[in-house]
Amino acid sequence: MSQNSNRVEKDVSQSTSNKLLVICIDRDNDVGEKAGIVTPVIGRDACIEAAQRLALEDPEDADSNSIFAAIKTYEDLISKGYQAEVITVAGVKRKGVQADEKILEETKKVLENFPANGAVIVSDGEDDESVVPVIQNILPVISVQRVVMKVSRSVEYSYAVFGKYLKMIAYDSKYSKFFLGVPGILLLIGGIATVVGYTTEITAVLVSILGGSLLIRAFDIDKAWSHMVKPTPMGFVRIFTMVAGVLLILSSIPAGINAVDEKLLESETEILSVVSNKVIIGQFISGALPILWIGLGAIFAGMLLSNWIGGIPRQISDVLRIVVLIALYPTVFQFTNTMINDESSFSLVPPLLGGLAITLISATILFKKYRKQKDQEMVSD
Repeated sequence: MSQNSNRVEKDVSQSTSNKLLVICIDRDNDVGEKAGIVTPVIGRDACIEAAQRLALEDPEDADSNSIFAAIKTYEDLISKGYQAEVITVAGVKRKGVQADEKILEETKKVLENFPANGAVIVSDGEDDESVVPVIQNILPVISVQRVVMKVSRSVEYSYAVFGKYLKMIAYDSKYSKFFLGVPGILLLIGGIATVVGYTTEITAVLVSILGGSLLIRAFDIDKAWSHMVKPTPMGFVRIFTMVAGVLLILSSIPAGINAVDEKLLESETEILSVVSNKVIIGQFISGALPILWIGLGAIFAGMLLSNWIGGIPRQISDVLRIVVLIALYPTVFQFTNTMINDESSFSLVPPLLGGLAITLISATILFKKYRKQKDQEMVSD
């Protein structure tokens, strides 16, 4: 015997895991369902016969290759001086807990006749490898070998990931509402429109529904609305102020249009010239500004009131919103005057500085008050 062989035998004899059990795992029991083989299959010859029978029944099944790989691993260990045995264990077709329990029982049964002190797991994918922690409860796992068939590994992995997301979309209500509900509505409306002969008109409706759904999901409008309409005092306050604010903001548009001089509108015949006329734009903003600011103030006041009722410590930011809204009004109003009366842009500086001063003073007072309250709470605790 060569010196190298003597060194290998010496290393094997000193190893803590010199009696190894090579385990080929078939979690979904293809070897039993397709080839009719009862597991556990113990020994080299028995495993070769099982792999051949499975390959004849289903040449495309990867489990037969896993069994052959386990046999090769067993022969390599024997050639290196290990005491080894090769087995094939299987679960059940439905997988799950019953499959893992069956694999565990079959492994225990083999260990009664071959008391190994280490295991080498051979499998053909991640699903079979999920049983590794189960086997580790009764036998140390020193190696895991995955059998990858050429050109199929990426396909198998992609199929597993794709199937996982398809299941999530189909059964998780968090995702199915959008990914199944919206297309379902569109298909239903499109089918009805085709039957009644309004295909052209319904296209605009379908595009509008799809666009609205994308906007709602993109900006989390559905979550904000569900939070807003909760049957609580805060929810009712938010609903009232939000509806009132939106109506006021919308009503500011006709108010701005009414504020524009009709003679100016009659003199401008094209839309582009109307939009580019700074006097018309200034009059429109001047007329819409009061109602627009009241609408925004109603929304901000509703946030402040609902948070105050609910005891949510966000009053500082809510109050500052209203302060900033009030402080900005003179600046925006003066901006409309510069457009209508062709005043100098420097006339915007005084209201801008005044609004900035009011905002800074208000923020300083509110933060000092907040810190004082926090200090008092810490002292009382």
